[in-house]
Amino acid sequence: MQHSKLVIIPTFNEKENIEKIVRKVFSLAGGYHILVIDDGSPDGTAGIVKTLQEAFPERLFLLERTGKQGLGTAYLTGFKWALEHGYDYVFEMDADFSHNPDDLERLYDACAQGGADLAIGSR
Repeated sequence: MQHSKLVIIPTFNEKENIEKIVRKVFSLAGGYHILVIDDGSPDGTAGIVKTLQEAFPERLFLLERTGKQGLGTAYLTGFKWALEHGYDYVFEMDADFSHNPDDLERLYDACAQGGADLAIGSR
């Protein structure tokens, strides 16, 4: 059985990275969905995500928040959204590739195959 997997990516002024990170995550075999939580990026990050949603309508989601509300509240918002939408596995990742998307499967396997309730990657 394929479990639903959501990657939460908070953004603020990530126009240089957002398309690359979205395409990289979607190129992985794991069937991930992405929720971008944008804190009112003045550089147009949310607009880029909206354009990408046309190519990935069932897998890419966007929550736009007004003003820079911070990373912690972005993750809390994302976790709540994930629970409301029935995701089994939730990952958090920065848009700037400081977290390697290739590690998503190892984190998933630690929980799904290894029996862990929580897996934490370290850069």
